[in-house]
Amino acid sequence: MPSHHPGFALRAAWRAAGYMTLALAASSASAQLARKPSMYEDGRNASSAPQELIARPGSSGPAQAMANHSSQPFAADLMSQTSFDQLARVYNAGTPLAQPHVIFVVDRQARPAARLYFINTPRFQLHDRFLREQGLLRGGKDALNRNYRDAGRRFILGTLSWQPQINGFVYEFWEGDQLTGSLLRETEDQLRNHFFATVQFKANASAQEQVAAAAGIPAVTQSALIGQQRFLPLNPGQAVGRLRLVDDIDQVHDLQPSDIVVLRQVPIALPPVAGVLTEQPSTMVSHVNLLAKGWGVPNAYVRDASQLLAAHKGQWVHLAVSAKDYQLRAATDAERSQAMERRAIKRSLAGASIQTDTRRTALQPLAILRASHRRQCGAKAANLGEVRHAGIAGVKVPDGFCLPFGAYASAMQRFGLAEKVARMQQQPGFDSDAALRRRALTALRAEIEQMPLDAAFAQSLQARWTSQLQQAGVFVRSSSSSEDLPGFSGAGLYTTVPHVKGEADLQDAVRKVWASVFNFEAWEARRAAGIAQDAVAMAVLVQQAVDSEASGVMVTRDPLGGTAHSVFIAAKRGIGIRVVEGRRVAEQVLYARRSQAVQVLSRSAEDTELRLAPGGGVQEVAVAQRQVLSDALVKRLADAGAAIEKQFGGRTQDIEWAVAADQILVLQSRPFVQAANH
Repeated sequence: MPSHHPGFALRAAWRAAGYMTLALAASSASAQLARKPSMYEDGRNASSAPQELIARPGSSGPAQAMANHSSQPFAADLMSQTSFDQLARVYNAGTPLAQPHVIFVVDRQARPAARLYFINTPRFQLHDRFLREQGLLRGGKDALNRNYRDAGRRFILGTLSWQPQINGFVYEFWEGDQLTGSLLRETEDQLRNHFFATVQFKANASAQEQVAAAAGIPAVTQSALIGQQRFLPLNPGQAVGRLRLVDDIDQVHDLQPSDIVVLRQVPIALPPVAGVLTEQPSTMVSHVNLLAKGWGVPNAYVRDASQLLAAHKGQWVHLAVSAKDYQLRAATDAERSQAMERRAIKRSLAGASIQTDTRRTALQPLAILRASHRRQCGAKAANLGEVRHAGIAGVKVPDGFCLPFGAYASAMQRFGLAEKVARMQQQPGFDSDAALRRRALTALRAEIEQMPLDAAFAQSLQARWTSQLQQAGVFVRSSSSSEDLPGFSGAGLYTTVPHVKGEADLQDAVRKVWASVFNFEAWEARRAAGIAQDAVAMAVLVQQAVDSEASGVMVTRDPLGGTAHSVFIAAKRGIGIRVVEGRRVAEQVLYARRSQAVQVLSRSAEDTELRLAPGGGVQEVAVAQRQVLSDALVKRLADAGAAIEKQFGGRTQDIEWAVAADQILVLQSRPFVQAANH
């Protein structure tokens, strides 16, 4: 338990009239996750946290604002809006994420009756400071922490704040507070008698939701509030480019690196662009969002974006996405020229170093692979071998084997790939015409998918599949040399063929994965990043298929820039293909390692799930239950993530996982790539 805490109030959008900014607090991109920042997150402390004041209409500045605040340490009653304002502190004042709040204490041992203190929040900021100055609390950390975990505690420590989505006030507690129904009812009674407005309970953890439900107390949930937000910053940054409105995901093929794109739907893949705005909420670790992070371009969800920004269609604009809001305006001529110059310089200087070893052509079982084998089998296969070797308790890696880069190089040499690519690139207009490149790449892939395999290689593939996996259904997955590079993740660029059964189908799947080197989006992404196209090789991971009941993605810290002590997990029922597609919102939670609290950000919006089909491939079936994650499973996943992160030297990991028969399966672990923002 933390030794000091201000109480966690919601940080959702607030536009109450009469409030304007005088000073802004430090803020992270986790603002939209409906939790107020602790001043002890990431090494910050209360003494360095700036105070934020509320200015009334017509006030002349800080002096006037200070005059509006009470000099008293607390009030026993807040019987008007004015009295609330005089004790309130505001996070993100003057922005869509502004939040006015007053912390409060119920002293349950006061005599002759329990006493409520509304604390002067700009002055004290923390319950602990107030209690000690008033002589109500003595002792060290344990004395304070009992008031977060014991049912018989002396003090109830909470926060009262305004929530515009419900047009009213809520009371809430730190997400790790081990509340009881009795404590909630006692708090409601006190607020009903001493506060001027009706209040509702807001649950900041799934455990608090459960306590409230058992007590018959309606709870406002984080997921409900987040779902009503008009803005969600997915990757803060700035960019200058031409605004493109894309109504149909089939239109993304002709996007240019200089485009700032407004997407009405979330595509599975996207060629490199200068900025991304979507008007459909999606999973924060969808391929599109991870690509934007890897490119270092601004990215946000903006409700009704295409309608709001229609007047700028086709124009050069300046887009700025911050943790608090976004701004889009016409770009100046100077900004446009500078953007083009920077893009040309970036491309000429870019280019992640690709190192491959093509000398080995023999198929390699996962059991012998380690992280050091990435030069032979790619990072995806090598990292899975490392996780398997680590022997992490409660974690299993489905068995499989790798077709190394040498097998690809040998096959492509027989195919005459180098000559075919050279002729393709020599076509008039290939470099300047994206539509022509798409057609040429499609034709090249079709040739690769139909090329004959060397007889000896085909025989070794069949033998390995038979002897090691007993001809079980398999997923045939990419493990290219241009994935998981520093500053370039390659997420979603290459092909996976699910649940392959049969010798001929396995050979077809291998050729399809090899051919995905020439997926249009992959070619364009490498082109924009300055990665030499002829340096790319494709290893293939053949891995036993598992009919998972649940699956998803985990990032071993908050991917939106919040505390390092939070783990982000996205999940859906069935096989996990749809989690990273991002077309519908997944179940998303944050797990706070310190408090062991689970904060639900969204529940799954899926009515169906994907399962293995008896004859191969996958089939869609109705879900019996939408909820995916229990608190116990979240903790198990977070513990597994911490162990995997440690195995890779403490670097934040992006992990694909699944659960089958209560067994946690790890399907991929890669560094979480986030390029520097523009």
